This record gives sequence, structure tokens and C-alpha cells, in this order.
Amino acid sequence: MKSTVLFIFLLLCSQLFSQSDAVTGDYYVQLGHKDSRLIEYRLTLNEDGSFSFHAHSKSSEKIGIPEESNEYGRGSWALKERKVLFYTNPEKDIDQKYTLNFANTRAHFMSKSPRSKSDAPFKTRLKFFESGIFWIEGLEIFKR
Repeated sequence: MKSTVLFIFLLLCSQLFSQSDAVTGDYYVQLGHKDSRLIEYRLTLNEDGSFSFHAHSKSSEKIGIPEESNEYGRGSWALKERKVLFYTNPEKDIDQKYTLNFANTRAHFMSKSPRSKSDAPFKTRLKFFESGIFWIEGLEIFKR
């Protein structure tokens, strides 16, 4: 009986850790066109629970916005079910370079089901559904 309970516990723990491993890595999306306005988002989720984010935009149009801008964010993340929760400690994670506060930011982790028998390609992604940063909500960013 004890060995059965131990086996079930170890099986559940391995599922939790493998899910976290599937989430870690680099994510990227490019929006717009290089001839007018190009926006790139990069997100790295590290195994140690930290993350870094970089938003880069470049505009060739002279419409009153800066030609080029960079915004950065960092902090920690956690996986709860299939949701990635982001945390920013203002005292430690925000400075002159890292100005984005990801507190209360949440994203769905979307990947192809291991039970799927479809040959259709599916890109693993994060889809942000809640954030204090208005332009993050609704963003889909794909795993490289």
C-alpha cells in the first residue's frame, strides 16, 4: 500500500515538473512590417523562475512617435495549472532600464496536446489575458 501511494505521488510530481520544463525557454513575435512600423517582443522564461522581457519598436514613418524605442521588464514567474503568473518586485526588478511592471500579469500556456493525433502544426505559445500593461493584454508570443 505504501509503495502504491509513493508511486502515485512520484508520478504526479513528475507531471508537474515536466509541465514546467515545457514552459521554460525563449518566446518571440514580430508584428508590423519593416518598411513602416516593426514591433518585436522577446520573452525568456528561465528554469530558476526568473524572466526577462524586451519590446523593441522601430518606425520609418515620421508621425510624431520616436523612430526607435526599447522597453524592458524582468521579475519572476510561476506555473499554476496552464497559466503563467508573472511577478515584479518594484524594489529589486525595476530600475532605469527595466521599467515595465509585470505585477498581476497572466498568460495561458498553449501547446499541442500529447493526445492529439492531428498532423496539423501547432506553435507552442503564451497568450496574455491580464496585465497592468495595456498593450500586453491579448498578445500572443510564440516559443522558439
